[in-house]
Amino acid sequence: MPRCRMRASNFPCAASPSIWRRPTCPRNPGRFDLPIALGILAASGQIPSDKLGDFEFAGELALTGDLRPVRGALAMTLAASRDRRGFVLPQDNAPEAALVEDAVVYPARSLLQVCAHLAGRDSLTRHTAKPATAVDVYPDMLDVKGQAHTNGHSRSPRRVAIA
Repeated sequence: MPRCRMRASNFPCAASPSIWRRPTCPRNPGRFDLPIALGILAASGQIPSDKLGDFEFAGELALTGDLRPVRGALAMTLAASRDRRGFVLPQDNAPEAALVEDAVVYPARSLLQVCAHLAGRDSLTRHTAKPATAVDVYPDMLDVKGQAHTNGHSRSPRRVAIA
């Protein structure tokens, strides 16, 4: 991870640590950027490490330290929820992640915001799912008058549905 990502968030990084990351998911390799950065900052004593075990983290870091959305937020949130952990992820992924029932989702805009949350200086606001809207009810083709029913089946609505 280049030092400029952490320096953009005002974290000094004296040496550039070498981290070999096996491409587990070649389509979305950036989802581990946030956890790797937090691990480096915790190992160097720049953020407290005692709260890291309470959360799962995912997010791609831009060169400015901002968090970019990642794919697979729903599955990762489900796993974090099963482990009874909060999930910190990019703000754009929060609506998808909040669909998991009883999940604790914390959206963040940047690495600096996540670090402030972990240090207890500024708390992230928990994202809650908006209530589901009512689904429109459409008429059933079997309710159309004048359709002949043969053996309990209607052929005309099927023809209309196929056409």
